[in-house]
Amino acid sequence: MLLHFRDPAKLRTQKVVYEETFYARDSGTLEQLRELSTRREAIQNSIDGSCRITPAIAREMAGGITSPVLQKIERYLPLLENLVNFLETKKTDYNVVQWMSGLAIRWTSPLSRLSRRGAKGQRDFQVDDMRYELGMTLNLYGALLRERALEVLRTDKAEAATLFRRASGVYLHLTKNVLPPLEASLTPESCPEVRASLASIMSIICLAEAQAVTAMKAEEKASSESLLAKLHYGVVQFLEEAKTLLEESKCDLNDLTGKLMKFIRMCSVLHESRSQRYIAAEYSKIERFGVAVGVLRYSLKRVLPLRPGHEWSSYRKFLPTLLFKLTSCVAPGPTSDDTWNHIFQRELDELQNMLRKCEHENEFIWHEKIPYVDELPTLEGTRIVQPVPYKSLGLDREFVFVR
Repeated sequence: MLLHFRDPAKLRTQKVVYEETFYARDSGTLEQLRELSTRREAIQNSIDGSCRITPAIAREMAGGITSPVLQKIERYLPLLENLVNFLETKKTDYNVVQWMSGLAIRWTSPLSRLSRRGAKGQRDFQVDDMRYELGMTLNLYGALLRERALEVLRTDKAEAATLFRRASGVYLHLTKNVLPPLEASLTPESCPEVRASLASIMSIICLAEAQAVTAMKAEEKASSESLLAKLHYGVVQFLEEAKTLLEESKCDLNDLTGKLMKFIRMCSVLHESRSQRYIAAEYSKIERFGVAVGVLRYSLKRVLPLRPGHEWSSYRKFLPTLLFKLTSCVAPGPTSDDTWNHIFQRELDELQNMLRKCEHENEFIWHEKIPYVDELPTLEGTRIVQPVPYKSLGLDREFVFVR
């Protein structure tokens, strides 16, 4: 099973009516503007009120490449990209500047710590630039591709890995082509989703998820412990790259929710543990139980503190029993995803069971010395996944506006 961070898919937006703001000079332009408004409204209606995504809502929102929301986004993007490309040549036109401001393009930011403001509990972020609309729409598209990948994971791991790689390609396209020209229009209060650094981090996370699915496929094929250890540690290497980039981007992403860093850290430790279990199994086969015990003990110490609920429960010894019970009722859990606890508990069970067996073998038969931490085998990773490049349809329709 995979840990999954669903917050990026909780984007919401306000209504935009293009034909009421842009003054069309001919019927063809008016028809294109109306089509843009209709297709955008279809997306808005699908995601409106879905800020709290449950598995059932996620299945409805991301029912596949031909699913309602993804299909609506795929229909909207070519028209939007065509309009953005056209307006790039008119950025100094006074009318165009005024019209873009009049659109009042607003999106919420589920990844912002400041997003929970406003009458409906979500703060709207506005940027008067059509490239902002393109960037946020692509953010939603990439996030829903991740949701779809999680849904098909049990039935089609090859498709799930491809969807994660496609999502990575969408975020990479944001990083290289869409968001950099938008930087001049941003303020320090702009939402994290419009920062190229965050898109780059999300692209790497998607690759880590694709690599994790690849490791799961290899497990089903009963591949060697050596290969499985390298595949899982390849996930760790992707996540460490994302973590480093996140730390380097703190100035740009000072408003970013801490949930993302926590997800990266927990996911990294989880896959490091899985890698170490396979290394321990490999050493057990050659009767090196001392090394196996050392590897498993180290892994257990890494996993246990990150188990959801562990940090809060550890405070119990400092609180009177009644106070602990009262505060536990309102204490927020480390994550809103209930599956995290199950996944970490399962990993702990696997580690503890394997450690118990190896310790028994070593104590009663082999009597090998347990190596110190700096004497344990060095973990090696193999990264084998790449992004699927995002491809624009490249529409080239003319717009004629009133001057």
